[in-house]
Amino acid sequence: MAVTDEDAVAAADDALYVLTAVLLTPAKFPSVLGDDYPEACAALGLAPLADGYGLVLGQDGDGARWTVAIDDVSLVAVAIASWDCGMEYDLSPDERSVVAALPGWPLALAVAAPGVPAPHDPDPEVAEGPRLTPPDTSTWGSAQRRLGADEIALQWAMWREQIDESAFASPNGESTGGAKPVAGNVSDGEAADRDAPEEKATGDEGSAQQGPGEKAAGDQAAAAKASGGAEKVARKGHKGIRRVLAEARAYVDSPPPLGRVRSSFAPGGARTLRADGPGWSLVARTDDIAFVLLDDEPGEVLPVGRGPELPGLLEALDKMAVRPS
Repeated sequence: MAVTDEDAVAAADDALYVLTAVLLTPAKFPSVLGDDYPEACAALGLAPLADGYGLVLGQDGDGARWTVAIDDVSLVAVAIASWDCGMEYDLSPDERSVVAALPGWPLALAVAAPGVPAPHDPDPEVAEGPRLTPPDTSTWGSAQRRLGADEIALQWAMWREQIDESAFASPNGESTGGAKPVAGNVSDGEAADRDAPEEKATGDEGSAQQGPGEKAAGDQAAAAKASGGAEKVARKGHKGIRRVLAEARAYVDSPPPLGRVRSSFAPGGARTLRADGPGWSLVARTDDIAFVLLDDEPGEVLPVGRGPELPGLLEALDKMAVRPS
């Protein structure tokens, strides 16, 4: 969205020049902030309201960064949808909908309002409470792992076409849960936060693949590394994948915090499933395979074949998952 003077939500000294907005709801929240909705809310010091929030990120007349949380979720949803379609939308929240004005930004932005000083933290005497700062995604960790899962969900076809079905075949011909890393694995420092849009200020979500301008040598090396001993790994299974699947199954019997399991639209009547847990993220299509990312395995994307158990697990997770309204 192009930033203009008309983006101000108020006048004079109290003006907030809107740069972008994101949703913070049980079904859709910036995953870089946490594994579930309550954790994402806690990162901002907000109570996890059932209907969630809209987060408006902008600058005041002095250029200071502010995040305004409002309870008019539909207003922010309409604004984001309009911007995604290339349409102008004047996001002007009513003062009565404002829940909190928080100093700083919880997401990294590479845009700024015209005609005001460069983005900076508000003066301590003006800001009440600690300032918000984006999570560190410069090295592999929980934040980058979740951004990687975001990218796989967003670019499913690209990641899926890298999978050789034979990687899941055990010696007796049965499908197994494979642990062969995908060639285009996620690299430290290469996950662009789409929760914090840096190329356009519209509040969309996560990037974790190698950029189109990077050399293919990395992919080839990763593929060669993955192919060596893949059959041995597939036979005995992968300890990390077994743990993830066991914890995901436990979610069916003991529901986790809200937002740990989310379901969204996918082509062909399927659903895209996203599940997160301590140190892991899982992305799957209900009619296909799954991918696992682990904090303990930096940059690796591990495919999981359907086999006899995965379809039932995905179906059960989809039934208890949070869905966009």
